[in-house]
Parts: sequence; structure tokens; C-alpha cells
Amino acid sequence: MSFRSRSPRGRVQGFSLLEILVAFAIMAIALGMLYRVMGNNARHTGQLAGQERAMVLAQSLLAAYQVAPAEGIQASGETAGYGWTVQSAPFPTPANDQPRAARLHELRISIQWMDGTMQRSYALASVRPERRPQAGGRS
Repeated sequence: MSFRSRSPRGRVQGFSLLEILVAFAIMAIALGMLYRVMGNNARHTGQLAGQERAMVLAQSLLAAYQVAPAEGIQASGETAGYGWTVQSAPFPTPANDQPRAARLHELRISIQWMDGTMQRSYALASVRPERRPQAGGRS
């Protein structure tokens, strides 16, 4: 079966050069948009993977500090390309006036890393009890 047929007047019918050029232009625009979407998806996946690793590191650091000393916590370091800091400060509560009440510390964990040329960060905060001195004067 042929795409071209003869009209009653004897002219050959088919696609003109202009119609073919318009079809190619539409296809090129559609492919360009598709490549852009796919590139953005790959970039976002990489960003999410970096943030997920930062969250896991922050949760691991939080688990390492189950209690806070009375003087607080000041720590920092670098792990697998992620810089981190851990700081604590007394957390004010109405129970602080009670001598036997548990004292609380707000623990702040901050993670920084480079994602290509952009600086990224993730922060996590929690409250931890203050370590009570052991009997006999030892902490």
C-alpha cells in the first residue's frame, strides 16, 4: 500500500517538506523536554540520597548521647564528607526549681555537606536528661 496516490487531476499527493520539518521540530521540542525532566529527576534523586545519609548520621549521633553532662556537650567532627557539630544547653522548664526534678538539656545536631557546588545542611534537635552524679561524688 502506498502513501502516495494520484488525484483526479494527475498530481501526486503526500507530505510536503514543510509538514515534515514541522513534525521534526515538534519531535525535537518533545525530546528536549523529556531529557530535561529525566535530568531533573536524576539530580533530585542524588540530593535526596545525600540528605538521607545526613539524617542517618544525625540520628546516630543523637543515639550516642543518651544523657548530657551538667556542663553540656560541645563536639564536632567529619565523617565520610559530612561535617557535624553537637551542642547542648540547659533546657528551661518549670520543674527546674524542684531540687529532685530531672534537669533537661536541648541537644542540637547540625550536619553540613557539599552537593556539587552547593552547601547543604540538616539540623536535628532533641531533649536529653542531664546525667545525675553518682553516689560517692563521681560523675
